[in-house]
Amino acid sequence: MEKIWLKSYPQGIPPAISIGHVPSLVALFEQACATYADQVAYISLGQEMTYRELDEASRAFAGWLQSLGLGKGERVALMMPNLLQYPVALFGTLRAGCVVINCNPLYKPRELEHQLKDSGAVAIVIVENFARTLEQVIGRTAIRHVLVTPMGELLGALKGTVVNFVVRYVKRLVPAWKLPAAIGFKAVLAAGRRHGFKAVALAHDDLAFLQYTGGTTGVSKGAMLTHGNIAANVTQAHAWVKPVLRPGQEFIVTALPLYHIFALTANCLLFLMIGARNLLIVDPRDIPGFIKEWSKYPVTALSGVNTLFNALLDHPNFARLDFSTMNVSLGGGMAVQESVADRWQQVVGIPLLQAYGLTETSPAVTINPLDMKKFNGAIGLPISSTEVSIRDDLGNEVPATQVGEICVRGPQVMKGYWQRPDETENVFYQDGFLRTGDIGYVDAQGYVFLVDRKKDMILVSGFNVYPNEVEEAVALHPGVRDVAAISVPDERSGEAVKIFVVRQDPTVTEKALIAHCRGLLTGYKIPKHVEFRDDLPRTNVGKILRRALKEGA
Repeated sequence: MEKIWLKSYPQGIPPAISIGHVPSLVALFEQACATYADQVAYISLGQEMTYRELDEASRAFAGWLQSLGLGKGERVALMMPNLLQYPVALFGTLRAGCVVINCNPLYKPRELEHQLKDSGAVAIVIVENFARTLEQVIGRTAIRHVLVTPMGELLGALKGTVVNFVVRYVKRLVPAWKLPAAIGFKAVLAAGRRHGFKAVALAHDDLAFLQYTGGTTGVSKGAMLTHGNIAANVTQAHAWVKPVLRPGQEFIVTALPLYHIFALTANCLLFLMIGARNLLIVDPRDIPGFIKEWSKYPVTALSGVNTLFNALLDHPNFARLDFSTMNVSLGGGMAVQESVADRWQQVVGIPLLQAYGLTETSPAVTINPLDMKKFNGAIGLPISSTEVSIRDDLGNEVPATQVGEICVRGPQVMKGYWQRPDETENVFYQDGFLRTGDIGYVDAQGYVFLVDRKKDMILVSGFNVYPNEVEEAVALHPGVRDVAAISVPDERSGEAVKIFVVRQDPTVTEKALIAHCRGLLTGYKIPKHVEFRDDLPRTNVGKILRRALKEGA
């Protein structure tokens, strides 16, 4: 496809990037630590960590891994929420030349066992709240080294003691556990300092992450993301935000989990590259606590998913925050609904912009210009050095404005799936384009619009119905807080649309919602079934799980 999007690039955005000057993520990290050494890098539970302290602690962590005999290519699992321990372990693992395996702390034993066995991880860093899960599966994995850390271990003596007491004995969030030779974080850092650290030569082709994906649609697969993939994506994103974000002056709040690819690349790596302060939110579901933390700092940027923005807007204290310092609000991970974006701009005073990506692309593919004045419904323009091709079911490219599968080629696209050559072959065309499984189109100005997930499409009497469109229409009803649309079997039309609704107004009825949809949707798109729920099943970052709803329908 002709790169028609280049004509819509904001001034100063290059059509292509180079990462010849960035041999690895470690080089990027060490440069940031040297440049911003005395500035605060992370804040967690009121405790600050400077770039210098992060550099020193991650060096000690890398030294500990090397003292165990772990070296280049060995897999190390990290299983923790947004705590100071995470960036220390993350960058320490990368500095040792090891490969990071990010694990969701909320995994059930079966899910954790699969990921540890599939990756062949030999070491794990885990917060004690979740050690019981590991205890149940460790004997069936290759794990030889276990680091168990209390939540407050890096908070300082008094603060850490208080936090750990509350977590263990007041909230009772730490089930009893027993693991062989489980060592604590402070002991690890002390051992690493004694042993010392020897720098490891790393190149673009070396693996940095096995980032697992596809768990909601089948067996979870490890996307092989190299140092070159992630460095390219951080460089691409930096080129995009450079005209707006100020080095050493930004303050981002991170509610999305850092173990998720969106926050990992955007919040953790990109904002580290520009010397930002990063406020880590341990529990983003605690909206009152999240807002209270935000109120203490001059936040300039927030990334999130639609459900997070919606939850913030629904809390009465959110509108009382001071938004005068805000520069950027970026939504991704799922479609941002126009009704949510409109409310956000009214309250915060800046537009809620969309970006798009997936685990297999490190993740960013498209981003909207940061100087936009209003939400436009697009998922953005393909970023520098990124090609987008819209293709039909036979793999043929379709012209601009026609709908098809979004396919991507660029330096940020993964190496393949770990130990799954067949799956890797199925997801790539011979010309190197990755099949995303998402349906969309490119308009005449080069903006990409997401229609829906290919597998979520509903076929009503031969007509394609995209759940996103139905959800967008239903969400415009003032009595609706959350909505999800799925397909259900239907004797007459083959499939029909069913919606699951969480009400804002408890008096809203099925009849009222269907009447509302009649004014916004063509007949075959109108929901035939409505089910009211108190909540909807979600992923760890808040995306609604349509598959879980279909299984229970």
